[in-house]
Amino acid sequence: MSNKAHKTNKTGNTNSTNDRRARIEEMRRAERARDRRNRIITLSLSTVLVAGLVGFGAYVLNEKSEDKAQAEAAAKAPIKNEKSWDAEELGRNHVTAAVTYPMKPPVGGDHHQAWMNCDRNVYDKPIPEVNAVHSLEHGAVWVTYSDKAPATEVQKLKDKVGRTSYSMMSPVDDQPGAIMLSAWGKQVTVDSADDPRVDQFFARYVQGPQTPEPGAACTGGLSA
Repeated sequence: MSNKAHKTNKTGNTNSTNDRRARIEEMRRAERARDRRNRIITLSLSTVLVAGLVGFGAYVLNEKSEDKAQAEAAAKAPIKNEKSWDAEELGRNHVTAAVTYPMKPPVGGDHHQAWMNCDRNVYDKPIPEVNAVHSLEHGAVWVTYSDKAPATEVQKLKDKVGRTSYSMMSPVDDQPGAIMLSAWGKQVTVDSADDPRVDQFFARYVQGPQTPEPGAACTGGLSA
């Protein structure tokens, strides 16, 4: 082979090698650029996800705080047409004889030593007043209804009592209102189960500040 041909071949090989190196370097640059884009996208998505979770958590906490604030406000707000009796004037003696109460249903007074079970208890028949009053002394809310109360409203109230500890429900046909709620020294007549005073009464008086014996049992008593 002549020197001229040898030089031409050597130059061609060099150019080919340089071209391969250039292509490999270009591929590496493209791969590095792709990796950078993927990292940026991943980081951006992670930031958005974290921000979304933080925002959602803050929203849930805010909603719970608002619900709690509304419940506390409802518990403190005056209950329209609520009747009250002086707790100090209501007797609290344990008796075995019948008691004539000045209100219907009774909201306090002397009572039997055994209480009615009041842990979400729904009674379909009238219960003894002297035992029910003892439950009120323990901080229970007593929901009563007459035969004038619509069946749909009675069922809604049964469902509510069935979800609420320290509450009980029973019929009282000779009471003045169709639906009445009683606690120790407190009573209100409502129009329906959806009357906002129902939730107010429960929020305020289930184990509320009127309770003479807070924390006393609502189980282990009498059942119908």
